[in-house]
Order: sequence, then structure tokens, then C-alpha cells
Amino acid sequence: MSKKILLLSAYRSDSHASWVNWLTRNVSADWRVLELPGRYFRWRIRGNPLSWLDELPEVVQDWQPERILATSMVDIATIKGLLPQLASVPVSYYFHENQFAYPQGEGQHDSVDPMMVQLYGALAADECLFNSDFNRQTFLTGVEALLKKLPDCKPSSLSLRLREKSTLLPVPVNSVAAGQKIPGLIVWNHRWEYDKKPEAFLQLLQLLKARNVDFKLALLGARAQKIPAALNQIRTEFSAQILVDGMLSRTDYEYWLGAAEVVVSTAIHEFQGLSVHEAVSAGAVPVVPDDLCYREQYPAALRYPPARPDVAAEIIRQVLSGGDDGLPRPAVTDSASLWQQWLRYC
Repeated sequence: MSKKILLLSAYRSDSHASWVNWLTRNVSADWRVLELPGRYFRWRIRGNPLSWLDELPEVVQDWQPERILATSMVDIATIKGLLPQLASVPVSYYFHENQFAYPQGEGQHDSVDPMMVQLYGALAADECLFNSDFNRQTFLTGVEALLKKLPDCKPSSLSLRLREKSTLLPVPVNSVAAGQKIPGLIVWNHRWEYDKKPEAFLQLLQLLKARNVDFKLALLGARAQKIPAALNQIRTEFSAQILVDGMLSRTDYEYWLGAAEVVVSTAIHEFQGLSVHEAVSAGAVPVVPDDLCYREQYPAALRYPPARPDVAAEIIRQVLSGGDDGLPRPAVTDSASLWQQWLRYC
């Protein structure tokens, strides 16, 4: 009999949706899935027990799960308190991200509530799963920093207790087939938002142009209704280099990944790096900051100091000029087998 697993995802955004879809299609279990739309972040992370208050009892009424797999957006501590039939069910708490290390955007207000949801969730869980060591370390460090700010009546060795039940389990990657490479093609396949720092990508392109590097651009990734200033400036300054610009179908997206020689990240927040993983699986060379989750994923020769776009430009110049024989070619971790192993032992 297949193991009965209740999967709770309180924020169905791109990476979370990809994770849920991959698991339910590729890991053999009796899945029941509850998801909430990826919008209204503050309400989602604080209000998901209310959103599921009527739906959850109906799901488990005639189907008692053997395991709960919940993302760290889920207030699992409250859910277990509200639903006695779930109180004794073991929980695996999966951290796509953690609110202790999420950069604050312009106009956003600081609040401890999202941190507390994740802290209580981690304490209520039987195991905490992290998609990268960077994610795990920043969460544990963040917990310690938060406790230092609290006035009294605090538990001791809390981060140590959490560390002891924490492990790494990378997000599964939908590998993309390498296609016919387009000489000089650089792909950007991230969200056009503040945490991916598109302004730094613009600066990098300007450096490449100043050094007479011959390149082309595939500008992919989600963008908001209000077009970021950096994207508008890239469109103006590099219109002759742009081959594609927009949100594409999955088929077209994979075509451009397969055609790219280089994939670039200028992110100031990245816990898993899924978009770079996908491009690397298609044969693109990653040029990424020497920071965040990238340090554990890619060789030092392909990483640049975040404040040194000139170093990134030099790595790209080497790759596009064919003088990159000494640069390593990273492989994507076989995370699929790791998830199969998790199922056997959970």
C-alpha cells in the first residue's frame, strides 16, 4: 500500500508549484494536496489555518494521513492544535525559504510574525528539511539572533535542538535538454524583482559592451505589471542584442535555456537557485555571486564577488570567446533519488 501523505503548500508561486507538481508526479505515494494561491503573502503565512479550517477536516475525515509534508509557509503548529485528528501525525517541514534571511523590499514593513510562524512550525515538526545549507544556516542563525532580542523567559539551546532534527533535501530539478547553442547567448531567467537585483545585471551588460564582448540576450522570467526601470533601460540600450523578451510557454522557455551559453544571476536573495539549476541542466555555464546558496552549488571559478561585476564580466568574456577550457562544467544534483529515499524512510 502507498504511504498516505498530506501535502500542505500555503503559497503556490512558481518554485513552490514546480515542487508540488514534481513530487506528486514522480514520488509514488497516496497524495492529498492542499494549496493556496501565491498572493497576499502576509495573509497567507499568518492565515492559512483559517483558510483551511473547513477544508482540512473534510480531507482527513475518511483518509487519515500517515505523514504531513508542509512548506515553511504553513502554520503547522496552529493546524495541529485546531485539528485533533492531525495532532499525532508526523510532520516533515520543508523550507523553500526562511523569513529570517529574506531581504526587505522598498515599502515593506518589518514584522516578526512570519518568523514566529516558521519557528513554531519547526518546533512542532518531527524533521526540518532545507533545500540548501545556506537556507539552514541562516534560519538557525536568525533564530539565535531573535532570541537575543527577547527580554526574558527564553528557552536555552533552541537552535541546537532545531539543528539536530534538520537535514538537507534539494528541490527536484526538471532537467532541460541541451539544444543547438546560439553563439554568445546569455539568459536571464529570474523574476524581475528587487531580490534578484536586475540593476546589477544592467551594470554587468554595460561592462560587457564597454569591453566589446559580442553577446545576445534572452530576457525571460516573471515580471510585474509595473515594468522595472532596469528592464526598460536594458530594452533601450541593448535592443540589438535581445532575441527574446517575455514570459514564455514551458516549451519555448526550455528552447531558450537549451540555446544559451551562459546563465547569469545577480541575486541578493537565493535559497535554492532553481532557475540557474534548470539552465545548467541544459548546458549553460552559470556565472553567479560568491554568496547565498551558490557557494555550495557551483565551483569558485564560476562565482564572482557580489560587489565586483567586472569579475563576472571577465568570466563571461572567457566563456563566450571560447577561452574557457580551464573552467569547470558543473552537474546538477540528482535530487530525484534523494526524494525517493526520503519517502522510504519517512
